[in-house]
Order: sequence, then structure tokens, then C-alpha cells
Amino acid sequence: MSNMTFRVQKINHVELFVPDQHEAAQWYANILGLHIIPEFEFWAKDGPLMLTTASNGTKLALFQGEPKGNRPTAGHHRVAFGVDGAGFMQFLARLEEIVVYNQQNERLTRQHVVDHALAWSIYFCDPYGHLYEITTYDYDFVKHNMNPRRNE
Repeated sequence: MSNMTFRVQKINHVELFVPDQHEAAQWYANILGLHIIPEFEFWAKDGPLMLTTASNGTKLALFQGEPKGNRPTAGHHRVAFGVDGAGFMQFLARLEEIVVYNQQNERLTRQHVVDHALAWSIYFCDPYGHLYEITTYDYDFVKHNMNPRRNE
């Protein structure tokens, strides 16, 4: 037996079911800046269309099929994407030009930012009902750049 402790290093990918993989990929590109991984695109023929961040970190695996979002017994609950303070403010600035809705079907605005006292978050859905969060721990940077509601 080894004394070495196993630890995961990161989330590799999250699997999602969407009605049209390439249409969904376009939404994720426009909203989150994710892009198709060219060397894995052939998988989409009978498997996932793989998307990733600019640094090839976190990935989404888009499978063709019925979305499982907004169901209490299926799919993931929420995926939180981490950004620095500047990235958080850039996402908020984009809300003027992109249309994204929260779980209550309200168009997402800066007023939906939640102050968690050590972090800032904003919550939203993709068009298929999957829940997402953009979060940052760059608390002071965001605090000096906006004045959102407190999460009591």
C-alpha cells in the first residue's frame, strides 16, 4: 500500500445534453468565450462536441439529446466558472449587449450580482435550463467597481 494520497487536480469536463450541439456551442462561445476543440470535433459524430476555455482548462462535453436542466432529479445542479475581478467586470459589461436569463426567466443585469462577503457571483441559465454561475474571489477589486446587493 502506498502512503500517497489521491487528489483530483481540476474539473476536466461537465457533460450536458442539448438539442443541437453546434447551436449550443455558438451560445457558449458568445456568452462564455468557450470554443470547440478542433482535434476532438470528430467525436461529435456520435458523441460529445468538446468546448474549452482559452487556456484549455475547464471543458464542456455537449451531447446531442434532450436537455436535462431544471429537473430536480437529473443533470448537474450548477456549474460555477471562476474568473478574476477584471473578468467578472468584463462579463457584467457584456450584459448590455448579450441576452442571458436567470432561473426566474429575468434578463440578467448588474443588479443580479450577489455579494457573498468574500466573493461575488452572478447566476444564470443557458437556453436549455442548465444553471451556471460566474464567480470571483477578487472581492476588493469588484467592490471598488460596483455596489451590488448583499446576500443576507
